Amino acid sequence: MKVEEWNDAHGREVGTWHYEPPYDFYDLASDPHDAADMRDPARAGHYRAVLGDGECLDAFWYFDWPDGAVEVGIGLRPDLTGRGLGESFLHAQLEYASRKWSPATFRLFVAAWNGRAIRVYERLGFREVGREVRRFELVGEHEFVRMERGA
Repeated sequence: MKVEEWNDAHGREVGTWHYEPPYDFYDLASDPHDAADMRDPARAGHYRAVLGDGECLDAFWYFDWPDGAVEVGIGLRPDLTGRGLGESFLHAQLEYASRKWSPATFRLFVAAWNGRAIRVYERLGFREVGREVRRFELVGEHEFVRMERGA
């Protein structure tokens, strides 16, 4: 696993990723705002490209730094999902963020219906601390679980 700075080519590649239902909710085509954000050079510092064998883009990591916590997000290439790899990718992301920012708390948000991801997050020590409803231009309203753990 190799981590590198984000660039427009990575954003364009993620834009071609298409997940099987119901995970197609995570396709960039489902949220034009996310797609634009991922391609915005001013936001590149919030993303990292995770390369695998042959320098292929296997995943992306998202980071934000609100109120002293480090918020994380992750996206695996569709053909890598459902194979038990998410935990190792997220574990590596948390180690990377710990070294880079030394946060006290990690935070993430996950669609409430995504039990597969929630189980991974719980195995890594995240616990539910709240819920909120978010509205998306193309897919409507969805409930999200806010999860946190100590760094």
